[in-house]
Amino acid sequence: MSDAIQNLASYDPFADTGEDDELKVEGYIHIRIQQRNGRKTLTTVQGLPADLDQKRVLKAFKKDFACNGTIVDDEEMGQVIQLQGDHRLKVQAFLSTTGIVTKDKIKIHGF
Repeated sequence: MSDAIQNLASYDPFADTGEDDELKVEGYIHIRIQQRNGRKTLTTVQGLPADLDQKRVLKAFKKDFACNGTIVDDEEMGQVIQLQGDHRLKVQAFLSTTGIVTKDKIKIHGF
């Protein structure tokens, strides 16, 4: 009888395993898109090398993409660049053509 109830102690797929795959940066630059209200979106760029001046990179993004943006200090992610609009592919092209990082070190997330 106890063997039939033993199935209730099975593996829980939603349990916390202690692995934070999404929070690991490890040299990758993550480009994400976030939905605001309606058709408005935000593009976030995180994981840029520490030796880069974030303000100068943001100024170049704003000038090249004709959008507004800001730098947000996050406790977990560090400094994150936010751009208004969907500029995921433009940011990837900009970072790879200027030689900041190679294309294989960039991960694009979003729909």
